Amino acid sequence: MIDKLAFVHPDAKIGNNVTIGPWTYIGADVEVGDDCWISSHVVVKGPTKIGKGNKIFQFASVGEDCQDKKYAGEPTTLVIGDNNVIRESVTIHRGTVQDKGETIIGSNNLLMAYVHIAHDCVLGDNIIMANNASIAGHVHVGDWAILGGQTGVHQFVHIGAHAFTAGASLVLQDVPPFVMASGQSAIPRGLNIEGLKRRGFDKETQLAVRRAYKVLYRNGLTADEAIEALAEEAQNNEQVRMLVEFVRSSSRGIIR
Repeated sequence: MIDKLAFVHPDAKIGNNVTIGPWTYIGADVEVGDDCWISSHVVVKGPTKIGKGNKIFQFASVGEDCQDKKYAGEPTTLVIGDNNVIRESVTIHRGTVQDKGETIIGSNNLLMAYVHIAHDCVLGDNIIMANNASIAGHVHVGDWAILGGQTGVHQFVHIGAHAFTAGASLVLQDVPPFVMASGQSAIPRGLNIEGLKRRGFDKETQLAVRRAYKVLYRNGLTADEAIEALAEEAQNNEQVRMLVEFVRSSSRGIIR
């Protein structure tokens, strides 16, 4: 149902069983998938593609021009997957041509009130960003990561799958998978063992990740030395391999 007080541009594509509340603006080049619920006072601009089953709460701004001063009005995009919850006053900006030209959000994510996702960010699936968490341009966040309230993430930082940042953390370098971080600037505080348990990882996998963490952070090795020391274990364990590949590919360096 589209409220009579909503504005939906004639060129927008609206799926089946979509609810759009009063005083909401849906612009041109916007595509909204089936079974979405969009509250009142929401602004969605394009080019933006929103998948199925998403819920967008009041005063969210989705698909707006980015705040990068290099942006010159190019038709960059925002792509959102399925079954995300986007709470009050969340802001999500489209990409820039200086990157791949698109911001990407996966599926089943919870973006709490006042979250900000800047241009060219890439979010995976099943992520939680608590109130006021903000990520700058070109940030990548892996599946199942949790960003505590008021976390701030520097541009180009990568946060690995199953990582966790405590509230009010300032993240200036990459956070490897499974690692908990906190502080200003954030440093490693151990492993997200509770997250591993909740995700159903068996005890053998948890022990393997614990051993890998010790090699990376507690044996006095450089990142390159730790990668070399973990090479054999990475061949036999998918989660250790994930950790090693993340550290190897880090361009900003990992938190230490």
